[in-house]
Amino acid sequence: MDIIAILFTWLHLLSVVIWVGGIIFILYIAIPSSRQALGPEAGKLMGEISKKFTPVANYSILLIVITGVVLTWIKGYFSGSASFEGAKSITLYLKYLLALIMIGIHFYRGLVLAPKITMAEPMQKPTLQKQSLGLVKANLWIGVIILLLSVAMRF
Repeated sequence: MDIIAILFTWLHLLSVVIWVGGIIFILYIAIPSSRQALGPEAGKLMGEISKKFTPVANYSILLIVITGVVLTWIKGYFSGSASFEGAKSITLYLKYLLALIMIGIHFYRGLVLAPKITMAEPMQKPTLQKQSLGLVKANLWIGVIILLLSVAMRF
């Protein structure tokens, strides 16, 4: 069972690194660099980057959910009931809640907000783009908090 736990932990962590690391890359490297190099045309480049990154993020999310559920079961964090049974269980519930919020934000941006931005009038676009960027930043911070909670569960 240890080799399975190791493999699922590795896949789980790899998926988190890809998703959260991708958000960091987009926020702190791709967006500023494209704005500096391309000015008003930066949006086109960011659209292309988003088209490439979104499927990667989606697969990462799927792997995070699957491996997270399997690891919860393997490690026996819950004794069969959905009750709060200690600090680790409470922390895990909080991680699950934050992960669901993060996933919801990701899919809201991609499925609702992105089409609105594409079809928006030129005067509305900056407001919607700012909202989208704010949600990306929120997801980054939620991801960082989830990582902190993951470390806390080890102690």
